[in-house]
Formats: sequence, structure tokens, C-alpha cells
Amino acid sequence: MIYTVTFNPSLDYIVRLDSFTAGEINRVNYEQVLGGGKGINVSIVLGNLGHESTALGFTAGFTGEEIKRQLDGFGVKHDFVQLPEGFTRINVKVKADKETEINGQGPDISEAKREELFEKLDKLSKGDTLVLAGSIPKTLPDDIYEKIMARLEGRGIRIIVDAEKKLLLNVLKYHPFLIKPNNHELGDMFGVKLTTDEEIITYAKKLQEKGAQNVLISMAGDGAILLTADGKHYKSPAPKGKLINSVGAGDSMVAGFITGYIESQGDFETAFHMGVATGSASAFSENLATRPEVEALLKTII
Repeated sequence: MIYTVTFNPSLDYIVRLDSFTAGEINRVNYEQVLGGGKGINVSIVLGNLGHESTALGFTAGFTGEEIKRQLDGFGVKHDFVQLPEGFTRINVKVKADKETEINGQGPDISEAKREELFEKLDKLSKGDTLVLAGSIPKTLPDDIYEKIMARLEGRGIRIIVDAEKKLLLNVLKYHPFLIKPNNHELGDMFGVKLTTDEEIITYAKKLQEKGAQNVLISMAGDGAILLTADGKHYKSPAPKGKLINSVGAGDSMVAGFITGYIESQGDFETAFHMGVATGSASAFSENLATRPEVEALLKTII
């Protein structure tokens, strides 16, 4: 079974305008309300690709109920910890001549509610896949990723981590199955600017030396690179298409990788190409990738 954890989910209010001027009334020409958060996106795309998962995390209030309602509509299972006060955050994403985001802060999460999540994770067993993705709210400890991985260590669970800088670096000692930084995040971890494939591979290997098994580096329009635990590396260009919405593209890549890995019974090259095609399919669409969109792009890169 596949499980995803979203510590700080959101209800995203997405608007498009011809132009945006601060301090004035701006009228939108497109609007949409979508349940979001990296793990939730992974679960939705997995469902679109034909694979069942269970979305875990924390929800609260009317916005949390709307996220669950939307997941029900997608046919995605969920088992969130319900918080008694506050509401799941609302993020406003303004797409005009420039993209602007205003992200909410999210509800308080008590130690008792945190333990509820741990108890759900304790039910995972050998062969399961767990995706830990995204930021953490200020009311959770900075080492929440580490606590989960330490708790599950040695149980044969494939753990995938998609998080920024310290959240990611601090869990490498627990040997995650896959991590997915982008090229800019990879450079930030080591205080360098990476400009060539050779530099990216060099620093990705440093993450392997710190404990990561497989490292998937997304590079937006420049494609992606995968380094595997057996010392191989793969490079793929990005499929050609018009960028419409970059939100969720990285999460879609993770879902595509998992799908390819499962369907090929562990072939990393197949998983890699499926990941690249799925990430691009979401980037080229108003919504998250669907199976037909992914398969059409897959034919252009293999």
C-alpha cells in the first residue's frame, strides 16, 4: 500500500488576471479552488494513474472538510487526523504577468494529535511505500520527519522524501529510498550554484554519501537526472509543451516515479521516464496529470 503524509495541507484559491496592480481592485478572468499540499497532490496523481493510496496528515474546519470532499470525488482514500480548532490554511495563488502567492499559516497541532498520526503510521508494514512531502507548520517540531523515520526504521518500508534543505538533509542518516530535490535546492544545500549536469551529479552523489539511496533531481525545462543506489545515472530532457501551471509538477513526478517503479517491478529507468512524463503532463495542464496525458508524453522521451 502507498501512503502520503501532508503536514500542512491547504485549500488553494487559484486566480488568473491579465495584470495585477497592488493597492487597486483587480478583477479575475479565471478562478478555481483546489485541495492542495504536496502529499495530497501525490495521492491524486497516483489515483489518476490507476494506483490506490491513502492520504494522511492533519485537517481542520470547513476548509479541511472541503479537501476531504474533493479527495472523495477523486476516489482517493484518506485518514486524516481531525483537529478540534482552527481551519486548514487557505493559499491564494495569483497568476498574472508575475506569479504571486499568499500562503496561510495553518491550525495549531497539539502533541496528542501528533501522536495520533504516529499511531496511524505504526500500522504500515513491510513492502509499503510512504511519501513524506512538503513544509511543516510552525506548531510541529523541526525534527518531525526524523521522528517518523526513526520510528519506522528497519521495518522494510520504502520512504520517499520531498522536502527542502534541513528537513531533507536531517533524514539522510535513515537512508530514504528516494529523495527529490530540484537543482536549485540541491545547490542551496551545499551553498553553491550548479550550472552543468556534471556538477549536479557530483553534488547528488554527496547526498548518497550522506545516506540517500536514490536521488531524483528535477530541473524544470531542462529535464531531470536520476542517480540510483547501484551507481547508475540517467538523464532525460523535458518533453516539449507549453507551461500552463507549475504547481504540483514536482509532486506529479514523484507519483509517476512510484507508478513506473511498481508497474515495472523495480526498474529504475522505467520509473524515471514515467516520473518525467508525469511531472510534465501536470505542468502542461490546468489540472494534475491524467494517464492518457502521461502516456502521450512518455512516447516522446523513450
